[in-house]
Amino acid sequence: MLRSMFTAISSLSLHQSFLDVVSDNLANANSPGFKSSRVLFQDQFAQTMNSSSSPTGEFGGTNPVQIGLGVQLGYIAPVFTQGMLEGTGRNLDLAVQGDGFLIYKTTNGLRYSREGSLQIDSSGYIVNGATGFRVQGWQLENASNATIDTNQPIGDISIPLELTLARATSTVTFGGNLNSTTAVGADAYTTTVGVHDSLGDLHDLQIEFTRTGDSTWDWDVTTAGATGTTNGTITFDANGHAAAGSTYTNIQIPSSAGATDPVVMGLDMTGVTMLANPYSVSVTTQDGLAAGSVSDIFIAPTTAEVYLLYSNGLKELRGQIAVSKFTNPTGLMRDGHSMYQTGLNSGEPQIGAANEGGRGALVSGYKEASNVDLAQEFTNMILAQRGFQASSRVITTSDEMMLELVNLKR
Repeated sequence: MLRSMFTAISSLSLHQSFLDVVSDNLANANSPGFKSSRVLFQDQFAQTMNSSSSPTGEFGGTNPVQIGLGVQLGYIAPVFTQGMLEGTGRNLDLAVQGDGFLIYKTTNGLRYSREGSLQIDSSGYIVNGATGFRVQGWQLENASNATIDTNQPIGDISIPLELTLARATSTVTFGGNLNSTTAVGADAYTTTVGVHDSLGDLHDLQIEFTRTGDSTWDWDVTTAGATGTTNGTITFDANGHAAAGSTYTNIQIPSSAGATDPVVMGLDMTGVTMLANPYSVSVTTQDGLAAGSVSDIFIAPTTAEVYLLYSNGLKELRGQIAVSKFTNPTGLMRDGHSMYQTGLNSGEPQIGAANEGGRGALVSGYKEASNVDLAQEFTNMILAQRGFQASSRVITTSDEMMLELVNLKR
């Protein structure tokens, strides 16, 4: 009877721990990036009343007689199943789709989390909105580079929000019509287009079109100071369409002081026609842009590359957010704020770019909800309650049996 009471006491303690875990899971049902925990019970050692024996020539063998001495805690471990992705409409919210963790720098070293509600602090760093911990990744120091070396060590990502950016014109595309009723050698038709230098200043480029044959027109750049390819000939077919190859390069015009001098660009005349309609040759597109300031930050889906968006429509790569995965994520240790630190059995962090090497993709504009299954947790709550009640009943029954034993003397 004493044995049954001590066995039941061990069960009471374990079911209380079970309920503690269920309570923690339910409390964090709405915590973004939270991973629920599960409890595993194991039996304790058993007392052997009679040992077993092997069969002999005349008698069969016997099995051992053992009485279990209660239950013990096997482990409490997080469950890293994927949480549901919830759209937030906020570009700086990130969710991990697949395996992996965002990396944050704290005063106690690196921490790892599935919670990616980010913001820009007053110093221009990308940080976790709740803790202020700086997210880790790769900073593109030279904006002229088009790629990021993810083999380099990770660090803080700073976003210079005060930048302005312009783009010099490199290609001008023309469309419209040259009047086919114009006589050869007649007065020329002139059109003007604005092109930008590397500082964003606008310069007028004047081009003069003159008919030189039944199906040919000459064009000349009449802008003062223009050099390079300043003239050419457009040939039209019988349908009035410009022949293939009506593109011209190395047109150079002077730019403003301090800018890249000169502006070097090309002309695309393949969209020009020669039909019996009035003149309408004009620019359809040109890729230069005036100076613009930073208007927003964009984090690319999947790869988590960080871009600056400018008011003139330009987009500039400035960094990339890193992702880490672990061989055994259940070996990580919880550290508060939905973050984890490496444990002795978690393995070393395998840091790299998102969506590479088995690491999950980063989805911008979403947050990962808690993976707590409310139905399962309420079921576990009932199991914990019933297990606790059953163990309590064992203690009550053992007490009554002891009372009957004591009363035998009366």
